[in-house]
Amino acid sequence: MTKRSAKPVHCAIYTRVSTDQGLEQDFNSLDAQYDASQAYIRSQAHAGWSLLRATYEDGGFSGGNTDRPALRRLLDDVRASKVDVIVVYKVDRLTRSLADFAKLVELFDQHGVPSSLSPSSSTPPRPWGG
Repeated sequence: MTKRSAKPVHCAIYTRVSTDQGLEQDFNSLDAQYDASQAYIRSQAHAGWSLLRATYEDGGFSGGNTDRPALRRLLDDVRASKVDVIVVYKVDRLTRSLADFAKLVELFDQHGVPSSLSPSSSTPPRPWGG
């Protein structure tokens, strides 16, 4: 009996911090968010999850709106069907606005990105929005 390989699941990591303070350090909050998210993706390798090479990092941008360069690129890649799962350290890294969150979830659903996961250190990873 041969084992079927899981269909590849293309995962994008989105990171954000509101201030640019400390971004020049060798290891900063963006790095910590990325590392935690990357570890979560690796833990799902059995399900075919793989990390996209593209990076989506907004250092020094408020979560109060969605006018951020890396978030715009991520949303363009979602629309282009390049992303299957979005992984964020915490939901508030994606947005702090409930109205924007609802719009993002609607966009994700329209483009077949039903689950965006939050591997926060304070809560277990869980699906949201899908």
